[in-house]
Amino acid sequence: MDWLWWIGAALSLGLIEVFVLDPVIFMFIGGALAGALAAALGAPIWLQVVVAVVTTLVLLATAWPWAKRQLKKRVPLQATNADAQVGRTAVVVAEVSAAGGRIKLTGEVWTARLDDDAPAEPLPVGTKVTVRRIDGATAVVEQLPSTTCDAPRSSD
Repeated sequence: MDWLWWIGAALSLGLIEVFVLDPVIFMFIGGALAGALAAALGAPIWLQVVVAVVTTLVLLATAWPWAKRQLKKRVPLQATNADAQVGRTAVVVAEVSAAGGRIKLTGEVWTARLDDDAPAEPLPVGTKVTVRRIDGATAVVEQLPSTTCDAPRSSD
């Protein structure tokens, strides 16, 4: 009847999986099922535990990396929070230099500075920039080619 305890452990882990949504728990379920098989074949309790632990470790070492690769192929990772801002276009609202400045990015004003390898001259208000990375709470930007917003010119 030891195998029933192992099946109960596998079902409990399955219930945890439903709430946690961490596929690594499947590896532990596999270990519990292997322990149940060992128990059903009449193995002593110490051997059941060894079989469960070894099976779990083998699954973690082999099946988990494969499953993770398959999951990444099917579900692309979505950038969130500050990482989602990288690559977006913004407009300078207060002159931006290597020391700092401000940009309007997705409707919000962010602190910004020029990228380290950008030209030394500051970017004037109205210049369009692209966000290269987020450094803490500061957007590191570079100028988009010929995007300074000039005042309308009058015709002569």
